[in-house]
Amino acid sequence: MTGKQTDNLKVSVLASSSSGNVTYIETPQRHLLVDAGLSGKKIANLMKSINRDLNDVDDLLVTHEHSDHCRGVGVLARRYHLNVYANQPTWQAMAKKIGKVPADQCHIFEMGSTKTLGDLDVESFGVSHDAAAAQFYHLHYNGHSFVVLTDTGYVSNRVEGVIKDADGYLIECNHDPEMLQMGAYPWSLKRRILSDTGHLSNEDGAETMIDVLGNRTKKIYLGHLSQDNNIKELAHLTVASIMKQHDLAVDHDFQLFDTDPEKATKLTVI
Repeated sequence: MTGKQTDNLKVSVLASSSSGNVTYIETPQRHLLVDAGLSGKKIANLMKSINRDLNDVDDLLVTHEHSDHCRGVGVLARRYHLNVYANQPTWQAMAKKIGKVPADQCHIFEMGSTKTLGDLDVESFGVSHDAAAAQFYHLHYNGHSFVVLTDTGYVSNRVEGVIKDADGYLIECNHDPEMLQMGAYPWSLKRRILSDTGHLSNEDGAETMIDVLGNRTKKIYLGHLSQDNNIKELAHLTVASIMKQHDLAVDHDFQLFDTDPEKATKLTVI
């Protein structure tokens, strides 16, 4: 492992968009990815951009079988001997997409359960998305925690309870509703995105954060932006504006960070 090691939970959103998603999370004893929705080569290059190496990664947590989350799972597992975790329906749904993974690297991570991976406790929770059994993750280390939550049509009170008052979040801000409605997508796809099993809008992402952030929350990453129905600056402005309307001290008590389809965020202590 290159780079200085410290006793912290660190995160880099390597890529996040409607075309590919992968997040890197590091503790002193564990280095893992959540999703691998790009090619192995692209992910390796993104890791190098934050001074990290895929050879040092231990685990890969998969959220669901859509290609923008699992495209690189098979090649990374085979090439870098990663332990891959997903629930049983997701394993079945992505099998043809990822190819054969050695049996000793395949692990079942049941929805609603917690696994301890080295010094990291990982809590899974189900969401409302049109996949076999989409689940996301709340990661806990040494009194700090980080939530990955994208690809859901809405956030239930149950999920809000699981993710409340984390130190950091990657939250979905998939689309601007007006851009989506005026855009070129067929109505069937628009209806799917806007449904309870689709994706959170910028406003939905903001409202979710208003409901769950607490005194511990310091970093919020705006993720999974549609490349056709959103603009990074618009998502940021919308979320910041709604939060300020609720008397939340954006850029004072906590920071909003943009994510990118092709450029990793800085590896940051959470």
